[in-house]
Amino acid sequence: MQFRHALRIRSKDVIALVGGGGKTTTMFRLADELAATGGRVVTTMTTKIFVGQMERAPARLVLEGEGALLAQLPQALADHGHVLVAGGTIVEQDKVQGVPSALLDRIAAHPAVDAVIVEADGSRRLPFKAPADHEPVIPSSTTLVMPIVGLDILGRPLTAEHVHRPEQVAALTGAALGDPVTPAMIAAVLAHPAGGGKDVPAQARLVPFLNKAEDEAGLAAAREIARLLLLNDRVDSVVVGAAQAADPIREVWGRVGAVVLAAGEAKRYGALKQVLPWGGVPLVAHVADQAFACPDIQCIAVTLGAGKDAVRAALGHRAVLAVSVPNWAAGQSRSVLAGLQALAPRAARPASQPLSAVIFLLADQPGVSPELLAALIQRHRETLAPIVAPRYLGQRGNPVLFDAATFKEFERLQGDIGARPIIQAHRDEIAWVDWPTPEVLQDIDTPEMYYGSQPVT
Repeated sequence: MQFRHALRIRSKDVIALVGGGGKTTTMFRLADELAATGGRVVTTMTTKIFVGQMERAPARLVLEGEGALLAQLPQALADHGHVLVAGGTIVEQDKVQGVPSALLDRIAAHPAVDAVIVEADGSRRLPFKAPADHEPVIPSSTTLVMPIVGLDILGRPLTAEHVHRPEQVAALTGAALGDPVTPAMIAAVLAHPAGGGKDVPAQARLVPFLNKAEDEAGLAAAREIARLLLLNDRVDSVVVGAAQAADPIREVWGRVGAVVLAAGEAKRYGALKQVLPWGGVPLVAHVADQAFACPDIQCIAVTLGAGKDAVRAALGHRAVLAVSVPNWAAGQSRSVLAGLQALAPRAARPASQPLSAVIFLLADQPGVSPELLAALIQRHRETLAPIVAPRYLGQRGNPVLFDAATFKEFERLQGDIGARPIIQAHRDEIAWVDWPTPEVLQDIDTPEMYYGSQPVT
């Protein structure tokens, strides 16, 4: 996966990179990806940049006057796709002054510019840092802030030899100078409003990048950090990878919701099957419990329609979001849309635990396991595919995961076919999870199926 896909880059994004452990490499890597797909990208900095690093851009403009710079920029972007803009003053022997953040706001608004990527602080080439009082310098137009850490810092002592401003890290985390750097320490700093989350504009997404996850040990540590980061409401998602690798992104961690579809009247069965006993609890409660048992699912909604009072009672005191579907008789598409709308508003507010995906479970499919749900979510982390689905012997089954990029498509659903039109529209983009057993195909449509598949108790 590339950075542009993992970060869900949109036209006119302004991306500010902060922290340590690979900002410059990440900046140029993302710029190259965007330029290769026709984007017109400006890279720059609000602090300082090494003169030698400027050579990595295909074209460079030095600030000698705002008017002259803005006049030259459209042609330079048309010719090269990627242009680095730097200040005109050498402030140290091998460093050039950055660009005022107010000018970057004007550059970002220029019609010739599709994206701006900004290095917004310094780290003295160390993998981990906390900001000083005067930094970061983040343009007000910023739409995405990416705090970065190099995972090679793990286990090293919290000293100035390995960490930029270790005393600040200690103050933010309660650690002592000299303590080994831990995943919990990293997570605390990256999301802290005085750390990686410092001075983030209200409209901006906060997406930490855990860099240098180059082996299984690094990946395991990154996953631990990602879980901790997602406990912070302000964090949108977490990117895991190695900026210098051929495929820089290994996983993208986000929050996943689940919707249990339980609004139907079960005409074929002839009774309200959602409340039938299954392994000592009502069937709908059993399916909800399977979702609760998957630690990668953050919130669960259950749709209610036919027999809604009985189904709600069957759920007991489980911490689900009960969603009444007034027009449930119009078909499963109404239940699907109602369940998604109950959860998806979180995806529209940057500071309110946005969801990256939703899984739809059938209330009459009791064989779905927490392990299957975890496998679907892991496949999504690896691909950010619009659809992730299980299949058994080549046949698609349920449940199905839908990426946030598809959420608007649910508003067009009609009838009793659920989300099948969306699956069909993305049929060539489905990421599959091949499952070794047939429960992904098995639901309970008749009394014979129910009595023939009762669990052993």
